[in-house]
Amino acid sequence: MTGAAGLLFAGSRRAAGAWTSEAPVSLPTSPTKGRFTISILHTTDVHCQIHPHDELFWENGRAVFRKTGGYAHLATFFRKYRKNNPYTFIVDTGDMFQGSLLSVETQGAALVPILNALGYDLYLPGNWEVIYYKKNMQRLLGSLWAPKVCANMYHDLGEGQKGELIFPPYYVWSINGIKIGFLGYTDPLVPLRQSPNYSKGIVYTKPEDNLPYYVSVLREQEQCSFVIILAHLGLSQQIHLANQEVCKGVDYILGGDTHERVRQPIQCRFAKVVEPGAFGSFVGELRLTVEDGKIVRDDYQLMEIGPHTHAADRQMVSLIEQVEAPYRDRIYQIVGYSTVPLYRYFVIENPIDTLILDALRWRLPDVDIVLSNGFRFCPPRVTPDHTGNIPITNGYLYDMLPVDSPIKTGVVTGKQLREWLEKELNNVFAKNASERFGGWLIKFDGMHVKFLAFGPKGHRVQEVLVGGEPLSDERRYRIAACERDGDPDHVLCRISNVQEPQLLPYTLHETLRNYLKLHVPVSPRPRQQAVALDAPPTLLTQVTGVPYEFR
Repeated sequence: MTGAAGLLFAGSRRAAGAWTSEAPVSLPTSPTKGRFTISILHTTDVHCQIHPHDELFWENGRAVFRKTGGYAHLATFFRKYRKNNPYTFIVDTGDMFQGSLLSVETQGAALVPILNALGYDLYLPGNWEVIYYKKNMQRLLGSLWAPKVCANMYHDLGEGQKGELIFPPYYVWSINGIKIGFLGYTDPLVPLRQSPNYSKGIVYTKPEDNLPYYVSVLREQEQCSFVIILAHLGLSQQIHLANQEVCKGVDYILGGDTHERVRQPIQCRFAKVVEPGAFGSFVGELRLTVEDGKIVRDDYQLMEIGPHTHAADRQMVSLIEQVEAPYRDRIYQIVGYSTVPLYRYFVIENPIDTLILDALRWRLPDVDIVLSNGFRFCPPRVTPDHTGNIPITNGYLYDMLPVDSPIKTGVVTGKQLREWLEKELNNVFAKNASERFGGWLIKFDGMHVKFLAFGPKGHRVQEVLVGGEPLSDERRYRIAACERDGDPDHVLCRISNVQEPQLLPYTLHETLRNYLKLHVPVSPRPRQQAVALDAPPTLLTQVTGVPYEFR
Protein backbone atom coordinates (compact mmCIF):
# COMPACT_ATOMS: atom_id res chain seq x y z
CA MET A 1 0.00 0.00 0.00
CA THR A 2 3.07 2.21 0.12
CA GLY A 3 2.77 3.62 -3.40
CA ALA A 4 -0.80 4.85 -3.01
CA ALA A 5 -0.34 5.99 0.56
CA GLY A 6 2.59 8.14 -0.46
CA LEU A 7 0.37 9.81 -3.05
CA LEU A 8 -2.58 10.33 -0.75
CA PHE A 9 -2.03 14.07 -0.61
CA ALA A 10 0.08 14.38 -3.74
CA GLY A 11 -0.75 16.50 -6.78
CA SER A 12 -1.26 20.20 -7.13
CA ARG A 13 -4.27 21.91 -5.56
CA ARG A 14 -6.66 23.08 -8.24
CA ALA A 15 -6.85 26.80 -8.93
CA ALA A 16 -10.32 28.32 -9.24
CA GLY A 17 -11.75 24.80 -9.28
CA ALA A 18 -9.63 23.40 -12.12
CA TRP A 19 -6.63 21.07 -11.99
CA THR A 20 -4.28 22.95 -14.26
CA SER A 21 -0.99 24.77 -14.30
CA GLU A 22 -2.63 27.79 -15.87
CA ALA A 23 -3.33 30.96 -13.87
CA PRO A 24 -6.64 31.03 -11.94
CA VAL A 25 -9.64 32.44 -13.74
CA SER A 26 -10.58 35.87 -12.42
CA LEU A 27 -14.22 35.92 -11.29
CA PRO A 28 -16.35 39.04 -10.74
CA THR A 29 -16.78 40.05 -7.12
CA SER A 30 -20.25 41.55 -7.55
CA PRO A 31 -23.40 40.36 -9.36
CA THR A 32 -23.30 40.67 -13.12
CA LYS A 33 -26.27 42.29 -14.79
CA GLY A 34 -27.50 40.76 -18.00
CA ARG A 35 -27.29 37.13 -19.04
CA PHE A 36 -24.84 34.37 -18.16
CA THR A 37 -24.84 30.58 -17.72
CA ILE A 38 -24.06 28.48 -14.66
CA SER A 39 -23.01 24.88 -15.37
CA ILE A 40 -23.23 21.96 -12.97
CA LEU A 41 -21.40 18.82 -14.12
CA HIS A 42 -22.31 15.47 -12.59
CA THR A 43 -20.66 12.04 -12.46
CA THR A 44 -21.56 8.99 -10.40
CA ASP A 45 -20.90 5.27 -9.96
CA VAL A 46 -17.46 5.32 -11.57
CA HIS A 47 -16.53 2.29 -9.41
CA CYS A 48 -12.78 2.92 -9.68
CA GLN A 49 -12.67 2.46 -13.46
CA ILE A 50 -9.71 4.74 -14.02
CA HIS A 51 -8.97 3.67 -17.63
CA PRO A 52 -11.02 3.78 -20.84
CA HIS A 53 -13.08 0.62 -21.21
CA ASP A 54 -15.51 -1.12 -23.54
CA GLU A 55 -19.03 0.20 -23.08
CA LEU A 56 -22.40 -1.18 -24.18
CA PHE A 57 -25.00 0.95 -25.94
CA TRP A 58 -28.42 -0.23 -27.07
CA GLU A 59 -28.99 1.09 -30.57
CA ASN A 60 -31.64 -0.04 -33.07
CA GLY A 61 -32.53 -3.04 -30.95
CA ARG A 62 -29.03 -4.45 -30.55
CA ALA A 63 -25.91 -4.08 -28.43
CA VAL A 64 -23.21 -1.79 -29.80
CA PHE A 65 -19.83 -1.37 -28.13
CA ARG A 66 -17.29 1.48 -28.12
CA LYS A 67 -14.54 2.75 -25.83
CA THR A 68 -15.55 5.30 -23.19
CA GLY A 69 -14.43 6.63 -19.83
CA GLY A 70 -10.98 7.05 -18.36
CA TYR A 71 -10.05 9.64 -15.74
CA ALA A 72 -7.33 11.11 -17.98
CA HIS A 73 -9.95 11.90 -20.64
CA LEU A 74 -12.36 13.18 -18.01
CA ALA A 75 -9.60 15.48 -16.69
CA THR A 76 -9.20 17.03 -20.15
CA PHE A 77 -12.94 17.54 -20.42
CA PHE A 78 -13.19 19.19 -16.99
CA ARG A 79 -10.22 21.48 -17.66
CA LYS A 80 -11.52 22.67 -21.03
CA TYR A 81 -15.05 23.08 -19.74
CA ARG A 82 -13.97 25.25 -16.82
CA LYS A 83 -11.82 27.35 -19.14
CA ASN A 84 -14.86 28.00 -21.34
CA ASN A 85 -17.18 28.71 -18.41
CA PRO A 86 -15.70 29.72 -15.03
CA TYR A 87 -19.20 29.50 -13.53
CA THR A 88 -18.88 25.70 -13.34
CA PHE A 89 -19.42 23.38 -10.39
CA ILE A 90 -18.56 19.64 -10.52
CA VAL A 91 -20.18 17.01 -8.30
CA ASP A 92 -19.94 13.25 -7.86
CA THR A 93 -22.78 11.33 -6.23
CA GLY A 94 -20.99 8.25 -4.99
CA ASP A 95 -19.49 4.79 -5.43
CA MET A 96 -16.04 6.15 -6.15
CA PHE A 97 -13.96 3.87 -3.87
CA GLN A 98 -15.25 0.38 -4.74
CA GLY A 99 -15.00 -1.69 -7.89
CA SER A 100 -11.39 -2.61 -8.77
CA LEU A 101 -8.35 -4.55 -7.64
CA LEU A 102 -6.39 -1.29 -7.28
CA SER A 103 -8.97 -0.09 -4.79
CA VAL A 104 -8.91 -3.39 -2.86
CA GLU A 105 -5.10 -3.42 -2.67
CA THR A 106 -5.02 0.09 -1.21
CA GLN A 107 -8.39 0.13 0.58
CA GLY A 108 -9.39 3.00 -1.66
CA ALA A 109 -6.35 5.20 -0.97
CA ALA A 110 -5.10 5.02 -4.58
CA LEU A 111 -8.21 6.88 -5.75
CA VAL A 112 -7.71 9.88 -3.45
CA PRO A 113 -4.94 11.70 -5.39
CA ILE A 114 -6.74 11.00 -8.67
CA LEU A 115 -10.03 12.44 -7.45
CA ASN A 116 -8.30 15.43 -5.88
CA ALA A 117 -6.46 16.14 -9.13
CA LEU A 118 -9.74 16.10 -11.07
CA GLY A 119 -10.93 19.09 -9.08
CA TYR A 120 -14.40 18.07 -7.95
CA ASP A 121 -16.29 20.69 -5.95
CA LEU A 122 -18.63 18.46 -3.91
CA TYR A 123 -19.14 14.78 -3.10
CA LEU A 124 -21.92 12.55 -1.83
CA PRO A 125 -21.02 9.14 -0.33
CA GLY A 126 -22.62 6.24 -2.20
CA ASN A 127 -23.85 2.91 -0.87
CA TRP A 128 -20.45 1.27 -1.51
CA GLU A 129 -18.34 3.92 0.23
CA VAL A 130 -18.65 1.79 3.38
CA ILE A 131 -16.94 -1.24 1.82
CA TYR A 132 -13.80 -0.75 3.96
CA TYR A 133 -15.91 -0.02 7.05
CA LYS A 134 -16.86 3.20 8.75
CA LYS A 135 -13.46 4.53 9.87
CA ASN A 136 -11.90 3.99 6.46
CA MET A 137 -14.90 5.64 4.80
CA GLN A 138 -14.36 8.69 6.99
CA ARG A 139 -10.63 8.70 6.28
CA LEU A 140 -11.06 8.36 2.51
CA LEU A 141 -13.75 11.00 2.18
CA GLY A 142 -11.91 13.23 4.62
CA SER A 143 -8.81 13.03 2.42
CA LEU A 144 -10.70 14.54 -0.50
CA TRP A 145 -10.20 18.29 -0.80
CA ALA A 146 -13.76 19.14 -1.75
CA PRO A 147 -16.64 19.23 0.78
CA LYS A 148 -18.96 16.27 1.36
CA VAL A 149 -22.68 16.36 2.11
CA CYS A 150 -25.12 13.77 3.43
CA ALA A 151 -28.19 14.53 5.54
CA ASN A 152 -29.11 10.97 6.50
CA MET A 153 -25.95 9.27 7.83
CA TYR A 154 -25.52 9.52 11.60
CA HIS A 155 -23.04 8.19 14.12
CA ASP A 156 -24.53 5.21 15.96
CA LEU A 157 -24.43 5.84 19.72
CA GLY A 158 -25.38 2.23 20.38
CA GLU A 159 -28.44 0.06 19.74
CA GLY A 160 -29.37 2.15 16.73
CA GLN A 161 -29.56 5.45 18.63
CA LYS A 162 -28.41 8.19 16.28
CA GLY A 163 -25.91 10.84 17.27
CA GLU A 164 -24.53 13.66 15.14
CA LEU A 165 -24.49 13.65 11.35
CA ILE A 166 -21.24 12.22 9.97
CA PHE A 167 -21.14 14.82 7.17
CA PRO A 168 -22.70 18.28 6.81
CA PRO A 169 -26.25 17.97 5.46
CA TYR A 170 -25.95 20.65 2.77
CA TYR A 171 -23.62 22.99 0.94
CA VAL A 172 -24.35 26.45 -0.51
CA TRP A 173 -22.50 27.60 -3.61
CA SER A 174 -22.57 31.36 -4.10
CA ILE A 175 -21.60 32.36 -7.60
CA ASN A 176 -21.88 35.80 -9.14
CA GLY A 177 -24.82 36.82 -6.96
CA ILE A 178 -26.67 33.48 -7.27
CA LYS A 179 -26.88 30.97 -4.41
CA ILE A 180 -27.43 27.28 -5.19
CA GLY A 181 -28.11 24.84 -2.38
CA PHE A 182 -26.99 21.21 -2.50
CA LEU A 183 -28.59 18.71 -0.11
CA GLY A 184 -27.30 15.12 0.08
CA TYR A 185 -29.02 11.75 0.62
CA THR A 186 -27.61 8.26 0.25
CA ASP A 187 -29.49 4.96 0.28
CA PRO A 188 -30.92 4.23 3.76
CA LEU A 189 -31.04 0.51 2.88
CA VAL A 190 -27.25 0.14 2.87
CA PRO A 191 -27.26 -2.20 5.94
CA LEU A 192 -29.57 -4.56 4.00
CA ARG A 193 -28.00 -4.21 0.56
CA GLN A 194 -24.36 -4.56 1.63
CA SER A 195 -22.74 -6.86 4.14
CA PRO A 196 -24.04 -5.64 7.52
CA ASN A 197 -20.59 -5.18 9.04
CA TYR A 198 -19.57 -2.64 6.40
CA SER A 199 -21.89 0.04 7.79
CA LYS A 200 -21.63 -0.92 11.45
CA GLY A 201 -21.57 2.26 13.54
CA ILE A 202 -23.79 4.20 11.13
CA VAL A 203 -27.51 4.94 11.45
CA TYR A 204 -29.32 5.71 8.20
CA THR A 205 -32.64 7.53 8.00
CA LYS A 206 -35.11 8.07 5.17
CA PRO A 207 -34.81 11.32 3.19
CA GLU A 208 -38.44 12.08 4.04
CA ASP A 209 -37.52 12.42 7.72
CA ASN A 210 -35.73 15.76 7.37
CA LEU A 211 -36.01 16.82 3.72
CA PRO A 212 -38.70 19.51 4.27
CA TYR A 213 -36.68 21.02 7.11
CA TYR A 214 -33.48 21.39 5.09
CA VAL A 215 -35.29 22.63 2.00
CA SER A 216 -36.78 25.33 4.22
CA VAL A 217 -33.32 26.20 5.54
CA LEU A 218 -31.93 26.48 2.02
CA ARG A 219 -34.86 28.45 0.63
CA GLU A 220 -35.75 30.72 3.52
CA GLN A 221 -32.60 31.06 5.64
CA GLU A 222 -29.88 30.71 3.02
CA GLN A 223 -32.02 32.41 0.35
CA CYS A 224 -31.00 29.94 -2.35
CA SER A 225 -32.33 30.59 -5.85
CA PHE A 226 -32.07 26.91 -6.82
CA VAL A 227 -32.10 23.73 -4.70
CA ILE A 228 -30.56 20.46 -5.84
CA ILE A 229 -30.64 17.09 -4.09
CA LEU A 230 -27.52 15.00 -4.62
CA ALA A 231 -28.88 11.47 -4.28
CA HIS A 232 -27.58 7.93 -4.32
CA LEU A 233 -30.94 6.21 -3.99
CA GLY A 234 -31.56 4.64 -7.41
CA LEU A 235 -33.62 6.08 -10.23
CA SER A 236 -36.92 4.52 -9.17
CA GLN A 237 -36.58 5.81 -5.62
CA GLN A 238 -35.46 9.22 -6.85
CA ILE A 239 -38.55 9.49 -9.04
CA HIS A 240 -40.69 8.36 -6.11
CA LEU A 241 -39.12 11.03 -3.88
CA ALA A 242 -39.59 13.76 -6.50
CA ASN A 243 -43.32 12.94 -6.62
CA GLN A 244 -43.83 13.38 -2.88
CA GLU A 245 -44.83 16.68 -1.29
CA VAL A 246 -41.78 16.52 0.98
CA CYS A 247 -39.80 17.39 -2.17
CA LYS A 248 -41.62 20.69 -2.62
CA GLY A 249 -39.05 23.43 -3.13
CA VAL A 250 -36.49 21.13 -4.79
CA ASP A 251 -35.64 21.90 -8.42
CA TYR A 252 -33.52 18.92 -9.44
CA ILE A 253 -32.40 15.53 -8.14
CA LEU A 254 -28.94 14.63 -9.48
CA GLY A 255 -29.02 10.92 -8.80
CA GLY A 256 -26.94 7.79 -8.75
CA ASP A 257 -26.79 4.10 -7.80
CA THR A 258 -28.69 2.35 -10.61
CA HIS A 259 -26.36 3.33 -13.47
CA GLU A 260 -29.29 4.57 -15.55
CA ARG A 261 -28.59 6.94 -18.46
CA VAL A 262 -31.18 9.70 -18.31
CA ARG A 263 -30.86 11.82 -21.44
CA GLN A 264 -33.98 13.93 -20.95
CA PRO A 265 -34.83 15.04 -17.37
CA ILE A 266 -37.75 13.12 -15.93
CA GLN A 267 -40.30 15.71 -14.89
CA CYS A 268 -41.97 14.61 -11.66
CA ARG A 269 -44.55 16.38 -9.55
CA PHE A 270 -42.09 18.52 -7.58
CA ALA A 271 -38.66 18.13 -9.19
CA LYS A 272 -36.79 16.92 -12.25
CA VAL A 273 -34.70 13.76 -11.96
CA VAL A 274 -31.56 12.73 -13.85
CA GLU A 275 -28.86 10.05 -13.55
CA PRO A 276 -25.67 10.03 -15.68
CA GLY A 277 -24.82 6.37 -16.24
CA ALA A 278 -21.73 4.78 -14.72
CA PHE A 279 -18.00 3.97 -14.99
CA GLY A 280 -17.03 7.50 -16.07
CA SER A 281 -18.59 6.95 -19.49
CA PHE A 282 -20.80 10.02 -19.19
CA VAL A 283 -21.07 13.43 -17.60
CA GLY A 284 -24.42 15.03 -16.92
CA GLU A 285 -24.47 18.74 -17.77
CA LEU A 286 -27.09 20.98 -16.13
CA ARG A 287 -27.02 24.52 -17.51
CA LEU A 288 -28.83 27.30 -15.67
CA THR A 289 -29.43 30.52 -17.58
CA VAL A 290 -29.36 33.64 -15.41
CA GLU A 291 -30.85 36.97 -16.45
CA ASP A 292 -30.61 40.06 -14.21
CA GLY A 293 -29.98 37.99 -11.08
CA LYS A 294 -32.67 35.36 -11.67
CA ILE A 295 -32.49 31.80 -13.00
CA VAL A 296 -34.85 31.82 -15.97
CA ARG A 297 -34.11 28.50 -17.67
CA ASP A 298 -32.57 25.09 -17.13
CA ASP A 299 -31.21 22.77 -19.83
CA TYR A 300 -29.75 19.30 -19.44
CA GLN A 301 -27.79 16.88 -21.58
CA LEU A 302 -25.88 13.64 -21.09
CA MET A 303 -22.43 13.81 -22.64
CA GLU A 304 -20.38 10.78 -23.63
CA ILE A 305 -16.74 10.87 -22.49
CA GLY A 306 -13.85 8.82 -23.83
CA PRO A 307 -10.80 8.61 -26.10
CA HIS A 308 -12.91 9.51 -29.15
CA THR A 309 -14.17 12.74 -27.54
CA HIS A 310 -11.18 14.09 -25.58
CA ALA A 311 -7.44 13.47 -25.59
CA ALA A 312 -5.87 12.15 -22.41
CA ASP A 313 -4.52 14.72 -19.96
CA ARG A 314 -0.79 14.02 -19.68
CA GLN A 315 -0.52 14.96 -16.01
CA MET A 316 -3.37 12.62 -15.15
CA VAL A 317 -1.86 9.81 -17.23
CA SER A 318 1.39 10.20 -15.29
CA LEU A 319 -0.42 10.26 -11.94
CA ILE A 320 -2.43 7.13 -12.76
CA GLU A 321 0.71 5.30 -13.89
CA GLN A 322 2.46 6.24 -10.65
CA VAL A 323 -0.45 5.14 -8.48
CA GLU A 324 -0.95 1.86 -10.34
CA ALA A 325 2.70 0.85 -10.77
CA PRO A 326 3.13 -1.23 -7.55
CA TYR A 327 0.11 -3.38 -8.46
CA ARG A 328 0.31 -3.45 -12.24
CA ASP A 329 1.61 -7.02 -12.68
CA ARG A 330 -1.16 -8.47 -10.54
CA ILE A 331 -3.89 -6.33 -12.10
CA TYR A 332 -3.03 -7.23 -15.71
CA GLN A 333 -2.21 -10.92 -15.21
CA ILE A 334 -4.36 -12.91 -17.65
CA VAL A 335 -6.27 -15.70 -15.92
CA GLY A 336 -8.52 -16.84 -18.77
CA TYR A 337 -10.21 -16.11 -22.07
CA SER A 338 -13.75 -15.79 -23.37
CA THR A 339 -15.08 -16.28 -26.88
CA VAL A 340 -18.12 -14.09 -26.20
CA PRO A 341 -18.45 -10.49 -24.98
CA LEU A 342 -18.71 -10.18 -21.20
CA TYR A 343 -21.20 -7.67 -19.82
CA ARG A 344 -23.77 -7.18 -17.06
CA TYR A 345 -26.43 -4.81 -18.37
CA PHE A 346 -29.60 -6.86 -18.76
CA VAL A 347 -31.89 -7.07 -15.75
CA ILE A 348 -32.54 -10.81 -16.01
CA GLU A 349 -29.46 -12.69 -17.31
CA ASN A 350 -25.94 -11.72 -18.47
CA PRO A 351 -22.73 -13.45 -19.64
CA ILE A 352 -20.71 -12.25 -16.62
CA ASP A 353 -23.15 -13.85 -14.19
CA THR A 354 -23.32 -17.01 -16.31
CA LEU A 355 -19.53 -17.27 -16.02
CA ILE A 356 -19.73 -17.01 -12.22
CA LEU A 357 -22.51 -19.60 -12.04
CA ASP A 358 -20.62 -21.98 -14.34
CA ALA A 359 -17.58 -21.77 -12.07
CA LEU A 360 -19.70 -22.43 -8.98
CA ARG A 361 -21.44 -25.37 -10.68
CA TRP A 362 -18.07 -26.82 -11.71
CA ARG A 363 -16.76 -26.54 -8.14
CA LEU A 364 -19.96 -27.83 -6.49
CA PRO A 365 -21.47 -30.45 -8.83
CA ASP A 366 -23.55 -32.07 -6.08
CA VAL A 367 -25.35 -28.88 -5.03
CA ASP A 368 -28.90 -28.54 -6.38
CA ILE A 369 -28.84 -24.77 -6.96
CA VAL A 370 -25.99 -22.25 -7.13
CA LEU A 371 -26.75 -18.55 -6.70
CA SER A 372 -25.03 -15.30 -7.65
CA ASN A 373 -26.02 -11.84 -6.48
CA GLY A 374 -27.64 -9.46 -8.96
CA PHE A 375 -24.79 -6.97 -9.05
CA ARG A 376 -24.91 -4.10 -11.57
CA PHE A 377 -21.30 -2.98 -11.56
CA CYS A 378 -18.55 -4.04 -14.00
CA PRO A 379 -17.92 -2.49 -17.41
CA PRO A 380 -18.10 -4.81 -20.43
CA ARG A 381 -15.11 -6.56 -21.91
CA VAL A 382 -15.36 -7.25 -25.64
CA THR A 383 -11.97 -6.45 -27.21
CA PRO A 384 -9.90 -9.53 -28.19
CA ASP A 385 -6.11 -9.69 -27.97
CA HIS A 386 -3.65 -11.38 -30.35
CA THR A 387 -5.23 -14.80 -29.65
CA GLY A 388 -8.54 -13.71 -31.16
CA ASN A 389 -10.27 -14.23 -27.80
CA ILE A 390 -11.19 -11.76 -25.07
CA PRO A 391 -8.66 -11.77 -22.19
CA ILE A 392 -9.92 -12.04 -18.62
CA THR A 393 -7.41 -10.47 -16.26
CA ASN A 394 -7.02 -10.83 -12.54
CA GLY A 395 -8.12 -7.20 -12.27
CA TYR A 396 -11.28 -7.97 -14.22
CA LEU A 397 -12.24 -10.59 -11.63
CA TYR A 398 -12.28 -7.73 -9.12
CA ASP A 399 -14.29 -5.58 -11.51
CA MET A 400 -16.88 -8.38 -11.56
CA LEU A 401 -16.61 -9.26 -7.87
CA PRO A 402 -14.74 -6.58 -5.85
CA VAL A 403 -15.24 -8.59 -2.66
CA ASP A 404 -13.58 -12.01 -2.71
CA SER A 405 -16.14 -13.72 -0.50
CA PRO A 406 -15.98 -17.29 0.76
CA ILE A 407 -18.54 -19.75 -0.60
CA LYS A 408 -21.23 -21.05 1.71
CA THR A 409 -23.70 -23.92 1.37
CA GLY A 410 -26.93 -24.73 3.16
CA VAL A 411 -30.24 -26.55 2.93
CA VAL A 412 -33.64 -24.93 2.33
CA THR A 413 -37.14 -26.19 1.60
CA GLY A 414 -39.01 -25.63 -1.62
CA LYS A 415 -41.39 -23.37 0.28
CA GLN A 416 -38.49 -21.19 1.42
CA LEU A 417 -37.20 -20.96 -2.15
CA ARG A 418 -40.59 -19.96 -3.52
CA GLU A 419 -41.09 -17.25 -0.88
CA TRP A 420 -37.54 -16.01 -1.40
CA LEU A 421 -38.04 -15.79 -5.17
CA GLU A 422 -41.18 -13.71 -4.71
CA LYS A 423 -39.30 -11.39 -2.37
CA GLU A 424 -36.35 -11.04 -4.76
CA LEU A 425 -38.64 -10.37 -7.71
CA ASN A 426 -40.40 -7.67 -5.73
CA ASN A 427 -37.05 -6.07 -4.88
CA VAL A 428 -36.46 -5.66 -8.60
CA PHE A 429 -39.93 -5.09 -10.07
CA ALA A 430 -42.09 -3.68 -7.26
CA LYS A 431 -44.91 -1.51 -8.57
CA ASN A 432 -44.33 0.82 -5.63
CA ALA A 433 -40.92 2.30 -6.45
CA SER A 434 -40.10 2.79 -2.77
CA GLU A 435 -40.06 -1.01 -2.35
CA ARG A 436 -37.36 -1.56 -4.99
CA PHE A 437 -33.78 -1.90 -3.87
CA GLY A 438 -30.53 -3.57 -4.77
CA GLY A 439 -29.35 -4.57 -8.21
CA TRP A 440 -30.69 -6.77 -10.95
CA LEU A 441 -32.50 -10.08 -10.55
CA ILE A 442 -30.66 -12.72 -8.53
CA LYS A 443 -28.90 -15.23 -10.81
CA PHE A 444 -29.07 -19.03 -10.47
CA ASP A 445 -28.13 -22.36 -12.05
CA GLY A 446 -29.92 -25.66 -11.47
CA MET A 447 -33.29 -23.93 -11.24
CA HIS A 448 -35.56 -22.74 -14.08
CA VAL A 449 -38.07 -20.04 -13.19
CA LYS A 450 -40.88 -18.52 -15.25
CA PHE A 451 -42.32 -15.35 -13.77
CA LEU A 452 -44.34 -12.21 -14.38
CA ALA A 453 -42.02 -9.26 -13.87
CA PHE A 454 -44.92 -6.85 -13.62
CA GLY A 455 -47.39 -9.19 -11.97
CA PRO A 456 -48.94 -8.67 -8.53
CA LYS A 457 -46.73 -8.74 -5.46
CA GLY A 458 -46.41 -12.24 -4.04
CA HIS A 459 -47.82 -13.86 -7.18
CA ARG A 460 -45.11 -13.33 -9.79
CA VAL A 461 -43.65 -16.85 -9.79
CA GLN A 462 -45.48 -19.01 -12.33
CA GLU A 463 -43.28 -22.10 -12.58
CA VAL A 464 -40.15 -23.39 -10.87
CA LEU A 465 -38.19 -26.47 -11.93
CA VAL A 466 -35.21 -27.84 -10.02
CA GLY A 467 -33.25 -30.51 -11.80
CA GLY A 468 -36.06 -30.71 -14.33
CA GLU A 469 -38.67 -31.51 -11.68
CA PRO A 470 -41.36 -29.15 -10.33
CA LEU A 471 -40.39 -27.42 -7.10
CA SER A 472 -41.82 -29.25 -4.07
CA ASP A 473 -42.62 -27.14 -1.00
CA GLU A 474 -41.68 -30.01 1.35
CA ARG A 475 -38.52 -31.17 -0.37
CA ARG A 476 -35.11 -30.04 0.91
CA TYR A 477 -32.62 -28.56 -1.55
CA ARG A 478 -28.93 -27.88 -1.14
CA ILE A 479 -27.89 -24.41 -2.29
CA ALA A 480 -24.61 -22.49 -2.56
CA ALA A 481 -23.80 -18.79 -2.71
CA CYS A 482 -21.29 -16.30 -1.34
CA GLU A 483 -21.08 -15.46 2.36
CA ARG A 484 -21.79 -11.83 3.33
CA ASP A 485 -19.66 -10.33 6.07
CA GLY A 486 -21.85 -9.92 9.15
CA ASP A 487 -24.81 -12.08 8.11
CA PRO A 488 -26.02 -14.59 10.73
CA ASP A 489 -25.03 -18.22 10.10
CA HIS A 490 -28.60 -19.10 9.11
CA VAL A 491 -28.74 -16.45 6.33
CA LEU A 492 -27.54 -17.21 2.80
CA CYS A 493 -28.13 -14.85 -0.13
CA ARG A 494 -30.90 -13.11 1.87
CA ILE A 495 -32.63 -16.44 2.59
CA SER A 496 -33.27 -16.77 6.35
CA ASN A 497 -33.40 -19.93 8.47
CA VAL A 498 -31.11 -21.92 6.20
CA GLN A 499 -30.36 -25.35 7.66
CA GLU A 500 -26.91 -27.02 7.83
CA PRO A 501 -24.96 -23.87 6.89
CA GLN A 502 -21.35 -24.60 6.01
CA LEU A 503 -18.62 -22.12 5.14
CA LEU A 504 -16.30 -23.69 2.56
CA PRO A 505 -12.51 -23.24 2.60
CA TYR A 506 -12.31 -21.49 -0.78
CA THR A 507 -13.50 -18.21 -2.25
CA LEU A 508 -15.28 -17.00 -5.36
CA HIS A 509 -12.08 -15.66 -6.94
CA GLU A 510 -10.17 -18.88 -6.24
CA THR A 511 -13.01 -20.85 -7.79
CA LEU A 512 -13.11 -18.61 -10.87
CA ARG A 513 -9.33 -18.75 -11.40
CA ASN A 514 -9.24 -22.54 -11.18
CA TYR A 515 -12.26 -22.87 -13.46
CA LEU A 516 -10.75 -20.53 -16.06
CA LYS A 517 -7.43 -22.40 -15.90
CA LEU A 518 -9.14 -25.66 -16.86
CA HIS A 519 -11.63 -24.23 -19.35
CA VAL A 520 -9.82 -22.29 -22.06
CA PRO A 521 -11.59 -20.44 -23.52
CA VAL A 522 -15.03 -20.11 -21.93
CA SER A 523 -18.28 -19.20 -23.72
CA PRO A 524 -20.72 -18.13 -20.99
CA ARG A 525 -23.94 -17.61 -22.92
CA PRO A 526 -27.06 -17.10 -20.75
CA ARG A 527 -29.30 -20.18 -20.83
CA GLN A 528 -32.68 -18.61 -19.99
CA GLN A 529 -32.86 -20.15 -16.54
CA ALA A 530 -34.97 -17.12 -15.61
CA VAL A 531 -37.71 -16.21 -18.09
CA ALA A 532 -40.05 -13.24 -17.77
CA LEU A 533 -43.39 -13.97 -19.44
CA ASP A 534 -44.19 -10.28 -19.77
CA ALA A 535 -40.78 -8.75 -20.57
CA PRO A 536 -37.98 -9.47 -23.07
CA PRO A 537 -34.67 -11.08 -22.02
CA THR A 538 -33.02 -7.84 -23.21
CA LEU A 539 -34.80 -5.76 -20.56
CA LEU A 540 -32.33 -3.00 -19.61
CA THR A 541 -34.11 -1.13 -16.81
CA GLN A 542 -36.56 -1.56 -13.96
CA VAL A 543 -37.99 1.91 -14.45
CA THR A 544 -41.56 2.09 -15.75
CA GLY A 545 -44.32 4.65 -15.98
CA VAL A 546 -42.13 7.54 -17.15
CA PRO A 547 -40.75 8.53 -20.59
CA TYR A 548 -37.36 6.86 -20.23
CA GLU A 549 -35.36 4.15 -21.97
CA PHE A 550 -31.83 2.91 -21.42
CA ARG A 551 -29.62 3.31 -24.45
